[in-house]
Amino acid sequence: MALSKKPVTGMKDIMPDEMEIRDYVIKVITETYSKFGFTRIETPCVENIENLTNKQGGDNEKLIFKILKRGEKLNLETAKEEKDLVDGGLRYDLTVPLVRYYSNHANELPSPFKALQMGNVWRADRPQRGRYRQFMQCDIDILGEPSNLAEIELILATTTTIGRLGFKNFEIRINDRRMLKAMASYAGFSEESFDSVFITLDKMDKIGTEGVTEELKENGFSTESIEKYLDLFKCLMEKSEESGSEQVMYLSSVLGEYLPEEVKDNLTQIIDAVDATKEANFKLVFDPTLVRGMSYYTGTIFEIAMPEFGGSCGGGGRYDEMVGKFTGQNVPACGFSIGFERIILLLMESGFKVPGNGTKVAYLVEKGMEKDRLTEVIKEAQKARDNGEQVLVVRMNKNKKFQKEQLLKDGYENIKEFYVNPL
Repeated sequence: MALSKKPVTGMKDIMPDEMEIRDYVIKVITETYSKFGFTRIETPCVENIENLTNKQGGDNEKLIFKILKRGEKLNLETAKEEKDLVDGGLRYDLTVPLVRYYSNHANELPSPFKALQMGNVWRADRPQRGRYRQFMQCDIDILGEPSNLAEIELILATTTTIGRLGFKNFEIRINDRRMLKAMASYAGFSEESFDSVFITLDKMDKIGTEGVTEELKENGFSTESIEKYLDLFKCLMEKSEESGSEQVMYLSSVLGEYLPEEVKDNLTQIIDAVDATKEANFKLVFDPTLVRGMSYYTGTIFEIAMPEFGGSCGGGGRYDEMVGKFTGQNVPACGFSIGFERIILLLMESGFKVPGNGTKVAYLVEKGMEKDRLTEVIKEAQKARDNGEQVLVVRMNKNKKFQKEQLLKDGYENIKEFYVNPL
């Protein structure tokens, strides 16, 4: 039987031109984040299935690639439940592995601990343009810092990185899970209905205010609560020209006792500090419709929006209670994830060329060249490499014209030909 040449559905092979861009982006990310004090760590791609299904990952827990037990542990005849068959799974994000890692090594790590992770994750999602079942994630997290200094550092490090990759006019949308709850309570929604209300609110940018109204009605909520809730957003839309801090202050005055004072202070301090110190060309926007799907978020949440390209390319937030699920003792934690694959797609579609790699030179060597002559050519290539050039040494094909066309297409701006008998 012939072997299949196709990769597994929803996964892809990476061609050299894309790999060059990926390596460059990884280099920029690593260099920039290291200047903010983040250190690189790595965790296994397989996690204990109990860690992956602890009801912290939202809908992602439905997309886990589960791994069967091995050897004597796997007994198909006596298995009655899934747990009898499965003991591990491929990680669906980098946060759960990080928390498990920190729980095991906290005594060996500095406090606060600033971690940088880059690695593949897997989700059994429906493949579509720019969305695969295996994809790279890039996360930075700060564990052990209770103040909003963590959020400020995460936003500045992330936006500086995106700016150095050539992106401009993007937005960092910011909100707080406690703000979401305060607005829902103010409108009269019960606490047990919050998740349902937020799922609908998260669709605001797609279905608009009318769509949100209709869906909330279909879910059985009272007209009075719906109107009171959406009036908050309408009033904020009228203040869209005001700064994020001013909008937060206004909303705080309306919500009164429903919103803790610390939430207002937290958001305004983050917004003002970032605006005063940012390097990249972006706008920090207070967005009360921002929800973020992960249930482990406890406070500030944020997302990278790119209006020019339509859609987002990353996000994160504070998850102060997640370490406690492993150790029994909560540790303040906050993280930001860049949409690595989305960034690569945008760079490739824009015709991006990796800078600073030196001139690309191709040496075409005629077949049949004797040892001494070939040695001279290779020595010349080595000298050119020492001078910063990228030199490709290959045999000259019969169809030299086509070969040179391909080399020019691949960025080899200088092509030298070496014959058995030099002219």
